[in-house]
Amino acid sequence: MQTTTTTQHVYLTIPSCDLGLIRTLSQKMGWTLRRPRKGGLQKAIEDVRAGRVYEAKNVDDLLAQLDD
Repeated sequence: MQTTTTTQHVYLTIPSCDLGLIRTLSQKMGWTLRRPRKGGLQKAIEDVRAGRVYEAKNVDDLLAQLDD
């Protein structure tokens, strides 16, 4: 007799400090743990909202910032 297992997708919001516990639990239970990755546009929008932007005064200033 074969048994069929149905999988469910569950999304949790947890503190970063508890991530290790969730990883350990998922390994012991045979679960798959995936974390969503942020795209470049999403990261850029977060930078703008947090004020992590720089406006160059001129081309030389911009190139100097890129070299750092």
